[in-house]
Amino acid sequence: QVQVVESGGGLVQAGGSLRLSCVATGSLFNIYTMAWYRQAPGKQRDLVARITGGGGTNYADSVNGRFTISRDNAKKTAYLQMNSLKPEDTAVYYCNADLSVIGRRDSTNTYWGQGTQVTVSS
Repeated sequence: QVQVVESGGGLVQAGGSLRLSCVATGSLFNIYTMAWYRQAPGKQRDLVARITGGGGTNYADSVNGRFTISRDNAKKTAYLQMNSLKPEDTAVYYCNADLSVIGRRDSTNTYWGQGTQVTVSS
């Protein structure tokens, strides 16, 4: 059973920082791209940041320079360091991972976590 689990959300004042973590568990063969998305109430889910298996990254314009995505392949974990937070960053943050499992190495699927709430007060 593959799971992707986020943690680290919470309530923070504007200008503060949070670090989100996303860990993939199960009978994993390889983890390729990992990404963070967010969804505010009444809005669509949007990409925040993405990191490839080789460490290449890209960011949404709205977070570029404030957020940093990283990963620890040995721990099967991706992180999102969020600095200089703004009220408009308030959303549920979701992680997803493109991965293959032992026994089905040629098949890559995308798995989503359940989300973690980030609330930034003004």
